[in-house]
Amino acid sequence: MSRLRIFDDQAPETPRLSTHDFPTMAAELARIGVHLERWQPAHPVQPGDAPDAILAAYRADIDRLMAAHGFGSVDVVSIAPDNPDREALRAKFLDEHFHKEDEVRFFVAGSGLFTLHVGEKVYEVLCEAGDLISVPDGMTHWFDMGPAPSFVAIRFFTTADGWVGHFTGTDIAQRFP
Repeated sequence: MSRLRIFDDQAPETPRLSTHDFPTMAAELARIGVHLERWQPAHPVQPGDAPDAILAAYRADIDRLMAAHGFGSVDVVSIAPDNPDREALRAKFLDEHFHKEDEVRFFVAGSGLFTLHVGEKVYEVLCEAGDLISVPDGMTHWFDMGPAPSFVAIRFFTTADGWVGHFTGTDIAQRFP
């Protein structure tokens, strides 16, 4: 079940808000410019499935989103708990960073934890299958797929470069669970 927790950035042990109520989650995130919506994953896929098969299964949704929002490229992250590169892949996203384009992800299987640092607050968003999240360009955040990652996410980009992170060098991500 998806979840939102909001913390003061100096108090990682005590959330100010913790909710699984999706309308409340979407409203709280909208206040900071993050778009969250729930879709029904229409095609069963499993973490570890080949990206080409996932792209083919969701081609109609992908084409619709690319046309509606001007995305220039798309890729798939499909990671199962037995992936031999899971530790390196996890470490790549764990430090606070931002992008020079919106970060748009549709989770079609499993889950992952987006943590957003906005002003003096930290917003922890547990995304589950069916969640589509759009983090605005320039918003600092990090992503944790967990020590035994199990998820499939379709990622949308406005440029052909794909995922490019600009790291802040802060230690805030290490201070939050």
